[in-house]
Amino acid sequence: MQALMQITFRQFLLGDGKAFRTLNEQWITKYFGLEEKDRLILNDPEKYILGPGGHIYFAMLDEKIVGCCALIANGSRSFEVAKMAVDESHRNLGIGKAMLAHIIEAARALGARRLTLETNSKLMNAIHVYESLGFRHMDPSRVEPSPYRRANVFMEQHL
Repeated sequence: MQALMQITFRQFLLGDGKAFRTLNEQWITKYFGLEEKDRLILNDPEKYILGPGGHIYFAMLDEKIVGCCALIANGSRSFEVAKMAVDESHRNLGIGKAMLAHIIEAARALGARRLTLETNSKLMNAIHVYESLGFRHMDPSRVEPSPYRRANVFMEQHL
């Protein structure tokens, strides 16, 4: 590992679809299994995320993509933080937390007032990161049905 990691962030560029899909398939298949909604989004992020007003960001380390995260438009001035992944060989280095902090600031710059996310109780490290950066658990009565069977933890942050 490098003594000083220089993580940078950039938005999705033409040709980044494969990296986005690979990073997400890596963690989803490790813990769960791909669902139909995963396949749709990962096979065509331009149509399902970017087209409807969302954004995809990548964490870079020495010009190499090591992580990704999407902001999916889900209402007026609201985005879902989704498809957040860090390459298996670069986990536990603070990249996920740095990326989430970047995503929150990017959402603010886009004029967002609210962020939501869905995750699974198995992913305790991820939940801890979300909580540490201001996400709070939602009252179950306020949660809309998820297209993902694995989703059992729902969080939000007001910006």
